[in-house]
Amino acid sequence: MALDLIAWFLLLGAATGFAAGLLGVGGGMLLVPFVTMLLTSKGFPTEQIVKVAIATSLTTILFTSLSSVRAHARRGAVRWDIAKTLAPGIVLGSLAGAQIAAALRGSVLAVGFGVFIGLTATRMLFKGQASARRALPGNAGRFGMGTLIGLLSAIVGAGGAFITVPFLTRANVKIHEAVATSAACGFPIALAGTLGYVYAGWGLELPAGTFGYIYLPALASIVVTSVLTAPLGAKTAHAMDVGGLRAVFAMLLYTLAAYMLWKGLYGH
Repeated sequence: MALDLIAWFLLLGAATGFAAGLLGVGGGMLLVPFVTMLLTSKGFPTEQIVKVAIATSLTTILFTSLSSVRAHARRGAVRWDIAKTLAPGIVLGSLAGAQIAAALRGSVLAVGFGVFIGLTATRMLFKGQASARRALPGNAGRFGMGTLIGLLSAIVGAGGAFITVPFLTRANVKIHEAVATSAACGFPIALAGTLGYVYAGWGLELPAGTFGYIYLPALASIVVTSVLTAPLGAKTAHAMDVGGLRAVFAMLLYTLAAYMLWKGLYGH
């Protein structure tokens, strides 16, 4: 792999880790569009680019979630009773989501991801009224919800917080416990999704450096720097008002959403 591409992945990992720590956003929203851009510039097979970007983004969560969970667990914030009942559905949904994503056309995935980050940006800018609160469902309901969380997370290469946190807070789980428990759920999402993307891409003619759909040079570069900068972002968040930064970041997400929509509709 060219040294300039390694440098870009290292920089991307640093920026993604810092943004995740500073603003509490999932790295996939940044990683997937930028990895797509970088692989496009290097002539990766057009139909496979978005799938490789999503799979690689999801696999980074294997590493970043561990440090996050450890920090939350030290504060006693993780609701392990909830995480354990969501996990079986999450594993099933993540495995299935990877297969569904692999079966879809790359252009469809690109458009779907563009819509996803556009909606995320809108939610960052315009926080709506709180939904009516209710109790957590029983084990069957949690299994179903876990399956949905895993399915959607694997398809878009995210850690699931965009569904898990609102679901838990609506059920009267304290916000810091919801965030911590969501982080704990990120690991089984990433593990099952990673295995699913390895299986789905196994035996396909993909460029050197891929393991299934996972692009190993990008994975290693991004993980190295994101793990270092995420704590710095979290520390900075406690020292400043990030309200204005969230608006700027939402504008960046709109730009990335537009790129992914263009990629899906006209980039093939």
